[in-house]
Amino acid sequence: MTTVLIADDQPLQRFGFRMLLESQDDMTVLGEASNGSEAIRMTSELHPDVVLMDIRMPGLDGIEATRRIAATGDRTRVLILTTFDLDEYAYAGLRAGASGFLVKDAQPEELLSGIRSVATGDAVVAPSLTRRLLDAYARHLPAGEGTEDVSRPDARLSTLTEREREILTVIGKGWTNTEIAARLHLAESTVKTHVGRILAKTGSRDRIQAVILAYDTKLVEPS
Repeated sequence: MTTVLIADDQPLQRFGFRMLLESQDDMTVLGEASNGSEAIRMTSELHPDVVLMDIRMPGLDGIEATRRIAATGDRTRVLILTTFDLDEYAYAGLRAGASGFLVKDAQPEELLSGIRSVATGDAVVAPSLTRRLLDAYARHLPAGEGTEDVSRPDARLSTLTEREREILTVIGKGWTNTEIAARLHLAESTVKTHVGRILAKTGSRDRIQAVILAYDTKLVEPS
């Protein structure tokens, strides 16, 4: 059973999500929060598998709430919900530690699939779409924000083997496991093993955070 907390300041929106989720045999809604502060408190109390997190909420917004939830190291994953698929706030949400994002007008099947994916540790946003987001906004970050000093090696990369570094680079370019296997002449099971080790060694929560790391450390540059 996948447990979900809904965080949205619109009562009708929360009601719609609850109706959809509770129509599924494998999902249950643990509660509803109307702002970021409530989302943090209820996450700490209820430990849901997934938080559906709206971005724009009164008081503490969804981005800061996501950052604080991710910082606890708890198993709870955050799925950002946004109005526009290239909203700059969605990018900020990913950097804050969200495991992905969906637009609010997504089909019900997409939302349900996204929740299930996040609950099992996968990223919801396709790598190619993640790169589109990062390409769009990495150029507009204030100087020094979201970038590392490239004059010295990043400690998160120091434990990677040459092959793992190569795979992290192409993950940042949006390659899927199937594409990595085909282009690097590896078995897909081997690629999955490498990806798992990369996530563990770099402390990345999921594939999206690995893509962000590839940008931060300049393994990949905005196109």
